[in-house]
Amino acid sequence: MRAWSVRRPGPMASGPLVPVERDVPAPGAGELLLRVLACGVCRTDLHVAEGDLPVHLAAVTPGHEIVGEVVAAGPGAHHAVGDRVGAAWLRSTCGRCGYCRRGAENLCPHSQYTGWDAHGGYAEYALAEDAYVYALPEGLGDVEAAPLLCAGIIGYRALRLAALPPGGRLGLWGFGGSAHLAAQIALAQGARVHVFTRAEPARRLALDLGADSAAGSFDPAPEPLDSAIIFAPAGDLVPAALARLDRGGTLAVAGIHLTDVPALDYRRHLFQERRITSVTSNTRADGEEFLRLAARLPLRVETVTYPLAEADRALTDLAADRVNGAAVLVP
Repeated sequence: MRAWSVRRPGPMASGPLVPVERDVPAPGAGELLLRVLACGVCRTDLHVAEGDLPVHLAAVTPGHEIVGEVVAAGPGAHHAVGDRVGAAWLRSTCGRCGYCRRGAENLCPHSQYTGWDAHGGYAEYALAEDAYVYALPEGLGDVEAAPLLCAGIIGYRALRLAALPPGGRLGLWGFGGSAHLAAQIALAQGARVHVFTRAEPARRLALDLGADSAAGSFDPAPEPLDSAIIFAPAGDLVPAALARLDRGGTLAVAGIHLTDVPALDYRRHLFQERRITSVTSNTRADGEEFLRLAARLPLRVETVTYPLAEADRALTDLAADRVNGAAVLVP
């Protein structure tokens, strides 16, 4: 089968992603073999390819927003051949540690991740754990469903952790796959949404989706914010976002990688009970809740499609902020 492999992590200009031929894998106990119908291109894939994240599996195939058709099932699997399912970032957890037992499986120290610990969806076929795949909303095409499986789920968890009050004022830094979906959920809940991003096409998309304002990353906010989410992997945005929070506001940082955060001024950035929290992966319950919500809301999933043969171009475009919305690979 055709696939892509991270040969040597480094900047996209150095060519870390190379095409390879691999045998179609056979599913083991509790596993599914998926024929990949579409695979979203996430910024985490870029962090894996460029070496921002440590290598977990040499020559790994990235990709963790997989829409696939089950073509084979290992012993103990419950999904049937022909089912359409979604495989996401969280591939497996131990199920035994204190975090798993208390419902915080996203913090499991033994967790495994698709496209990092195991080969992912930048390929014609991929393996997934039966217990960790999702049923997908009917009526959503393969391309539209793919970004929901990480961008959507993580955006939803970040929105919850940002503690946005009913009718509140939300600031979003970065406006790609996750943010453009989280913004629509917040707007549907009656929030006022203000977007801060360096990319002019992203600002236009934000306003088209109903955002109340869209400005540069360090521009002033039109009003004090109750909640804020940073989706861009830039640590220098943290003090900028905190400074725009109202008293008692919460900032959620929704990324697996962040550049260094500059020194904070306690009185300006944190005093008056302003809070900051990170967002770490997601639980399966997060994914199930979000996908039920996505089935009810008329979410507009803005996508740019690339053939599987151009996965390296898709990641290069993502690195250069040339993707408006979410990029999706189609074998």
